Amino acid sequence: MARNGNASDIYVRPVRRILIGLLVFALLAVFVLWRIDSPRVERVRAQIIDRVVPGFDWLLVPVTGAAGMIEDFRSYARIHEQNQELRRELQQMKAWKEAALQLEQQNAKLLDLNNVRLDPKLTYVTGVVLADSGSPFRQSVLLNIGARDGIVDGWAATDGLGLVGRISGVGKSTSRVILLTDSNSRIPVTIQPSGQKALLSGDNSNLPPVDFIEAPEQVRPGDRVVSSGDGGVFPADMLVGTVVQGADRRLRVRLAADYERLDFLRVLRAHPKAPLTDPGRLVLPGDEAASIRVDGADG
Repeated sequence: MARNGNASDIYVRPVRRILIGLLVFALLAVFVLWRIDSPRVERVRAQIIDRVVPGFDWLLVPVTGAAGMIEDFRSYARIHEQNQELRRELQQMKAWKEAALQLEQQNAKLLDLNNVRLDPKLTYVTGVVLADSGSPFRQSVLLNIGARDGIVDGWAATDGLGLVGRISGVGKSTSRVILLTDSNSRIPVTIQPSGQKALLSGDNSNLPPVDFIEAPEQVRPGDRVVSSGDGGVFPADMLVGTVVQGADRRLRVRLAADYERLDFLRVLRAHPKAPLTDPGRLVLPGDEAASIRVDGADG
């Protein structure tokens, strides 16, 4: 058995070498044949291609399929890149949309401010809301206008829809507005159409109550609430809100101002009252007035 194995090896190796040599020679011959630039050789190459290539169509099918798969993969890769690019552009468009909506809201707010009808004698300064106090115990906002703009403590502020509050604290370039919802806020109001006088008292809620109503039975939910102008702190007839009945059965006011979107505020300049220098023009009680007249006559 060993001899037969050795004999087969003796014959197989030379045959293998001969076949490899022939294959190498054939490849070299094909290479040389395809490299020769001659019309005759070109005709020979054409004849060989015409005879050999059609018979190898079945061999080209896997190659064609693999090439198609590679092209499909490249196409999918390009589609994936385009999809990622579209997603990025969509994200940018969403950001631009949000910015456009904010600008639209700010523009609408400014238009509201411009369309508010005020007493022609009243002038105003428009400021941008910089920050909110964000405290449950203090309701206020900060404006970007201050003493350099002529802002004075106590002036009223409106957002274009209704009264918002009053100036309480003025710096050189900023000022703070105490909102009507703040617990320190107290303003006199008039309830229409009954004409009842009341006091709007902030309690750090969205629906501040109205107190000290002269005739509560004449007040109904839905009645209009405006500033009375008493005390000279706020101008008269500025819209504050409408009357509602709270869960505690108290009469409260739903404020007309949009406190969730305070972007711009209009600060109303209050005209200083003329000082009284002549006490004779005052109306005094009877005894005092008589004594003044007597003193004047003696003089």
